[in-house]
Amino acid sequence: MPRRGKVIRFPTAPPEPRDEPGLVEVHRCDRSEAVVVQGLFESEGIPALLRSRLAHSVHPFTVGAQGEVVILVPAGAARRSRRLLARVAPGPRLG
Repeated sequence: MPRRGKVIRFPTAPPEPRDEPGLVEVHRCDRSEAVVVQGLFESEGIPALLRSRLAHSVHPFTVGAQGEVVILVPAGAARRSRRLLARVAPGPRLG
């Protein structure tokens, strides 16, 4: 019986990334804003991790949510980082 060729399976979608232990998502934005927010957090002593589905060094330009970056901080610093973001967020100021 002749030998059959190797079967190459179609790729499947990668599994949804799980949150790293002890880290909490505090913000979603594009890459340029994420770098600024990460710098803000680190200047306040809050370590921040940027997570994305896209290698920005390979794909420097993105459209819409394709280049979305998730900013993760330690669970103990999540409340402080959200307050910090709310303080510097653009928008109407009351009073």
